[in-house]
Amino acid sequence: MIRRALVTAVLVLGLLAIGIYVGGHPSGLPDVIRNPLVGDQDTRAFNRALDTVAETYYVKVPREELADKAIHGMVERLHDPYSRYLNAQEYQQFQHQQAQQFTGVGVAVGSDPKGLRILEVYDGSPAKSAGLQHGDVIVAAGGKSLKGRTQAESVALVKGPDGTPVTLRVARDGDARTVELVRREITVPSVASTVRTYKNTKYAVIRLASFTQDDVSEQLRRAIERTGHRGARGIVLDLRSNPGGLVTQAQYVASEFIKKGDIVTTKGRTVPAHTLEATGSPSAPNIPLVVLVDRNTASAAEIVAGALQDHHRATLVGTRTYGKGVFQQLIMMPDGGALDLTAGQYFTPDGRNLGGAGTKPGSGLKPDVKAADDPKTPKRDEALDAALRTLSAKVK
Repeated sequence: MIRRALVTAVLVLGLLAIGIYVGGHPSGLPDVIRNPLVGDQDTRAFNRALDTVAETYYVKVPREELADKAIHGMVERLHDPYSRYLNAQEYQQFQHQQAQQFTGVGVAVGSDPKGLRILEVYDGSPAKSAGLQHGDVIVAAGGKSLKGRTQAESVALVKGPDGTPVTLRVARDGDARTVELVRREITVPSVASTVRTYKNTKYAVIRLASFTQDDVSEQLRRAIERTGHRGARGIVLDLRSNPGGLVTQAQYVASEFIKKGDIVTTKGRTVPAHTLEATGSPSAPNIPLVVLVDRNTASAAEIVAGALQDHHRATLVGTRTYGKGVFQQLIMMPDGGALDLTAGQYFTPDGRNLGGAGTKPGSGLKPDVKAADDPKTPKRDEALDAALRTLSAKVK
């Protein structure tokens, strides 16, 4: 009895060892055995290629790295600028970006021939404490001139680990000064608001930076209430350079201004047609409204602007929008990564699709009033002036 049990144990361990080896080296099996065990023809071809490269290539490449590169390559070959594969590390970084967090000095910037032009200074940031302002130009960082560098290269010199110092050279009105700042974790608010006076009347200017956070509509509602208490009689909803984000947040944001009706319809090859309608109780259903857009207004931001335009709820001021007519679906992978794939098209309430052929940008939304900011006048925002002028004409 003991001998039989011992033999059985040895056989089990032997079969387990064989199973582990076969699982890692399925290409060594005869086809008649291998085929039923490792899946269909496409799966077998992929696994065989993976095995062959891992075992034959002149330098050793980890199998998981090969699989990662293979998936990246597969998605890249779709030639779709919106679809991408994120491995586990990249997905963590993606989540960090979606939360609108970064480590730096607390400014939003744009390109400038001399360096980086400051477009916005976030409240409570090191830059705010140092007195940096909209229109200032960062001409050097860490002792290195930013002139002639790309925006990405310049931003990389300004950003850095939490708690580390950085020296910036900042120009304003022809004069330059040096400021010492300490980088820290910055959480960018999705919604920022202020009250502007135009021809003796107060108006709210509410800027939505993105739709990536899941409380954008709540932030917007609070901003509407706050500016309303300060006497604002109309709203400029600034969606310029808003790259979009969550379709549900686009629905909720538009619902703050629309009592009922369609907001957007999505359609895809494997995704059933679905229409998102205005929901809840709007916080500003009747207040005069202007939406400010530009060529970088895209995706969920275009959904909001398109819905408000189609429902004749708002006047669009600015330039044509980006023209993204498709939406993505995020699909989690077993290894902690994710596939962010184009899943279908979206249509405004009037049935308009804003994209071009395939996934190419289209004509976008055409503004009712054309206006553009002049980068040569950093202290003045001509597009916002046009929006306030348009809004003023709507207020009785």
